[in-house]
Amino acid sequence: MWHKKIVLIAATTFLAAGLTACSDDKSGSSDAASDGSATKVTIALSNQANQSYLPLILAQRMGFFTKQGLDVKIDNLQGTPQVSDALLKGDVQGMIGFFDHNLDLQAKGKDTEAVVQLLQAPGMVEMTRTNESSLKSPADLRGKTVGVTSLGSASSTIGSYLAIHNNIPLSQTHLVAVAAGATFVAAFQHDRVDAGVTTEPTISTLLKKQLGTIVADMRTLAGTKAALGGPYPGTALTVQTAWANSHKATTQKMVNAIYQTLQWMESHSAAQITAQVPADFYSGSGKDQYIQALANEMGMYNPTGQMPTDAPQTVLRVLNAVDPAVKGHKIDLAKTYTDEYVQKAAQEKSSS
Repeated sequence: MWHKKIVLIAATTFLAAGLTACSDDKSGSSDAASDGSATKVTIALSNQANQSYLPLILAQRMGFFTKQGLDVKIDNLQGTPQVSDALLKGDVQGMIGFFDHNLDLQAKGKDTEAVVQLLQAPGMVEMTRTNESSLKSPADLRGKTVGVTSLGSASSTIGSYLAIHNNIPLSQTHLVAVAAGATFVAAFQHDRVDAGVTTEPTISTLLKKQLGTIVADMRTLAGTKAALGGPYPGTALTVQTAWANSHKATTQKMVNAIYQTLQWMESHSAAQITAQVPADFYSGSGKDQYIQALANEMGMYNPTGQMPTDAPQTVLRVLNAVDPAVKGHKIDLAKTYTDEYVQKAAQEKSSS
């Protein structure tokens, strides 16, 4: 299960002050540059304009990474498979993507952990076509065609589980890939799908054109619990556990910057946040619609950065139902995330 989401890549290649050593480790061997310069960190993503990833973009643009002594470069890669492979090979050190990816990787024998939770909800909705008046809830979608970003994506996982949660067998759920944005809207406009699972700004576009009706809203923690039967956190910063253990200072700095960004976002309006966003992020939809879309989903961001209570258990229940890679495997949830770094970030902020 590969989710189309942002991936964060951290690479440190400097030796610790006062130490000299040789290493073939692609991730470097220390947390700080011996000459006092900033630690280099590369952050890779596959769709940097997605509002789900604003905490990352803002952390760089507003100088939160710089204040932590990090020299951050954001690299927009082609897709999730490329960045996921890079993480597992050790070519990169961090990945920003859905928390559930950690369970999938553990089932495949990989040790990774989420170190800060950017989103407390998926930031998705399930919508039905407005001209399909009989489709009023996910339970009405038996035998219907449901559009998702791509098969195996986060929207595919959520779409599949919404069916199961509403007593619809997967054999009677027809998921089709329609991407996002204009192609997703066209699928609704030309009746190629009966419903779909998507994110902003596609949601706002469908509502504005009166093409879709929301039947399950997972843009808030409460809405997610109602739709899925429990909390289902979205985007997190994930690293290989071994790398985090040997680069604790750098990991802490990365978490500090993202935590401070989440706190800033919590105290500012959608319009104020948009003022910090590159203009090309909303060139297609327009600034006003971008602001409205962001306002509609502010509840998905996680101001504490910590794992919501009972969220890992919900994620495991969902993946056991829809992900063959996880089903039947023993997953140690305690190893899939840690709140250690974000708790320290909160303590540092409160004492400063």
